[in-house]
Amino acid sequence: MLNPTTAEATSVKGQAIHVGMGQIATGDRSTQFTSVLGSCVAVVLWHPRLSLGAIAHVVLPQSHGQNGQPGKFADTAIPTMLEQLASMGCPKPGLVAKIAGGANMFRVGGPLQIGEENVAAIREILKRAGIPITAEDVGGTYGRKITFTCSTGEMLIEVAGQKAKVI
Repeated sequence: MLNPTTAEATSVKGQAIHVGMGQIATGDRSTQFTSVLGSCVAVVLWHPRLSLGAIAHVVLPQSHGQNGQPGKFADTAIPTMLEQLASMGCPKPGLVAKIAGGANMFRVGGPLQIGEENVAAIREILKRAGIPITAEDVGGTYGRKITFTCSTGEMLIEVAGQKAKVI
């Protein structure tokens, strides 16, 4: 098993996994994923019937051919997640997605809105893959902590000063 704090991808059963920037993790019904997000976006792929899931903490929309952690970029994270789920016996048909994050942390308009670009890239990649987004909590000017439970498919969204919500 790989260490989730240093590995590009992790597969753990029966525990909570914190997913940092650029990381991908997979798990079964006894797994919970957590991540803290600003302009980054958490992408969760989940198979409701099998209770198998994968999460990526996406930092940037496009890799532009760069090598590195596949979870760092939307265009490499989602295909890698699909490969990892397939290796666990999870078919692509039946997968659904939830996304969270993509905030404008600096509250300034302008051409470089990385949060918005991350969300747009992820939406397009999931659409091309035929994976529906069943829930999302994106945008705004605040960071989020998310907790995703593979057994239920619930994503808890926590924002400082706001009531927690489940999507």
